[in-house]
Amino acid sequence: MRWMILISMLFVNSLACAADNKMPPPKVVKINARVYALLGPLGTPSEHNQGYMVNSTVIIGEQGVILVDSGASDEVGSHLRKAIAKLTPKPVTHIINTHHHGDHVLGNISFPGAEVVSSETCRDMVNKTGDEWVALIESLIGHKLPNTHPVPATVTFAGENTKVERTIQGVKLVFWVPPGSHTVGDMMVYLPDDKVLVGGDVLVNRTIPVMRDALVKNWVGTLEMVQDFDAATIVPGHGPLMTKADVARLQRQMAGFYAGVEAGYKKGLSDSETRKTLDVAEWQKLEGFETNIGSNVNRAYLEVEQASF
Repeated sequence: MRWMILISMLFVNSLACAADNKMPPPKVVKINARVYALLGPLGTPSEHNQGYMVNSTVIIGEQGVILVDSGASDEVGSHLRKAIAKLTPKPVTHIINTHHHGDHVLGNISFPGAEVVSSETCRDMVNKTGDEWVALIESLIGHKLPNTHPVPATVTFAGENTKVERTIQGVKLVFWVPPGSHTVGDMMVYLPDDKVLVGGDVLVNRTIPVMRDALVKNWVGTLEMVQDFDAATIVPGHGPLMTKADVARLQRQMAGFYAGVEAGYKKGLSDSETRKTLDVAEWQKLEGFETNIGSNVNRAYLEVEQASF
């Protein structure tokens, strides 16, 4: 029996190593002496990237590391852990999840003992949808993830548009829970001493914003508030690092998109008819346009329709 267990463990470990070998390496960007961005490739989870396509942020504290967003599986989490070990020998003691989507939270399990922090609503959504996300990631990457299970936050922040300051591992952090935008449970992290803002998927660069779970009008307003932060460097959930000018451009694009959908609805057009009237030329060249533009229009249209009642 012990031999069977040992063989099974070796088999699972060999699968994890094989997956890790197939994953593209993160692009490591040093922001300053203690803050690094680990930028994943653009795209959706696939057999090609083995589910690694998210940006993470490494904050090296006094005795340990704070990791913002942990990836889409235990395999991705292990992949990130190896990248972090090349930056510092300190262990990951805290994980911050910016929202509940599986590509950002399912790697939590790879850091046993780390304290997980999120918004209260994100925690609830991880409990509610975590197993569905595991199944979805498995279907997209083409193999099972027997060691991946949702690990929700044990420390949460409640309320919309609230800001709470905490010092963790000697690093001053501001946790901002904006009105629900990309999801109902978004949270951003601001490092005032470093002038770094970590935005999760409220902020994306060179890829189309995904609105399937969004509150689009809120999102436009949140992007306005983002520009009030004194941030020299902005880490989006996907894509290259951003500046405040990049955020302003995204806000303008999304405001125009929402206004166009609203205008179509008021003219009595259906969502598919409205889609033909929109000026999305700037988005057409971005990653994920063909995959997401239809669902984005549908989501915004339903939101406008609901607001009219």
